[in-house]
Amino acid sequence: MLPAIFLALVIAWIHAAGVDFRLAGSQFYDAASHTWIGAHTWWAERLVHTGGRDFVRAITAGALVIFAASWISTRWQPLRREAGYVVLAIVLSTGIVGLLKHVTNVDCPWDLTDFGGTHDYVSLFGQRAAGLPRVACFPGAHSSAGFALMCFYFILRDRSPRAARIALLAGILTGALFAFAQEARGAHFISHDLTSAAIVWFVQLAAYVILLSPRVARAAASAAHPVLPACRNELRAPE
Repeated sequence: MLPAIFLALVIAWIHAAGVDFRLAGSQFYDAASHTWIGAHTWWAERLVHTGGRDFVRAITAGALVIFAASWISTRWQPLRREAGYVVLAIVLSTGIVGLLKHVTNVDCPWDLTDFGGTHDYVSLFGQRAAGLPRVACFPGAHSSAGFALMCFYFILRDRSPRAARIALLAGILTGALFAFAQEARGAHFISHDLTSAAIVWFVQLAAYVILLSPRVARAAASAAHPVLPACRNELRAPE
């Protein structure tokens, strides 16, 4: 609960202090030429946006193939739970972000008059003027795909804490890279991407608790091999 409260306070402070506009205006938008530094660039649009999207899709597809193979071949059965978790964690977390993006009706930076667009800024809970078209830019969907790779942290956390920390760092850095490219294109503010990171983290945490936590793993093992607990009890029973 405390991490969620902390993140909510940070995002609220970003909005209240105008960090979104100051950061976008000082780092990503060139007011003199009225252009975003990442607009129409190969690194932001082809490498990070398109390539990054395809990279995460390939990981998800690979996990889905392993999950399906585990029902066909015993060779892949030990990876069934983990592969299923990867698919569910990525699809569910990015899916929720994508759904919210289409519900919140928040403009992209490139739509706003402050950055050469035609729309006046309206906050998340503000009243949009009549006639403004629906928009879909909050939270940041593309960065959520990068942050979704944090799922490998949850797979490793109970087996190898060191590897889990590396996986967590890799997921955070991937999401941050995706976020940077999108903010450089004018597609999102930093608060959009921090919100995505928070949603992904807590969705995947909930999925971990339900599917992968040690308690769940022990229950699954007992259900698969019901004779084992009885054998252990017999071994422990006094003569």
